[in-house]
Amino acid sequence: MSTPRSTPPRVPPAERGATRIADRVVAKIAARAAREALTRPAPDAAPPHASVTVHHDIARVRVVLELPYPCDLAAQCAAVRRQVALRVEEYAEMAVPEVDVDIEHLRPARARPAAGRDRRLR
Repeated sequence: MSTPRSTPPRVPPAERGATRIADRVVAKIAARAAREALTRPAPDAAPPHASVTVHHDIARVRVVLELPYPCDLAAQCAAVRRQVALRVEEYAEMAVPEVDVDIEHLRPARARPAAGRDRRLR
């Protein structure tokens, strides 16, 4: 005769364990969000790169960008900050008190004609 199995007591979900999201995953979320925020990426520019420091449920993010020139640098950086904070909070459920944006390069938006090569019709 077999002994009946007893079911373990139900443990509330909050007490079952913890989920830890690796810093590199949060950095990938941040880099992708920065790419989404750029309205007009510079031609031949490297994609945004992010580094993250996570402490408990708080992420501090640093994003490195290459932007086209001329453009409204302040507006682009503000858009990147907003989008990165929004996406990291949404996907990783972490607070983002600061997003540092470093502009590594400014790339010309379009090629300029070489000096002495004026192509106007006469």
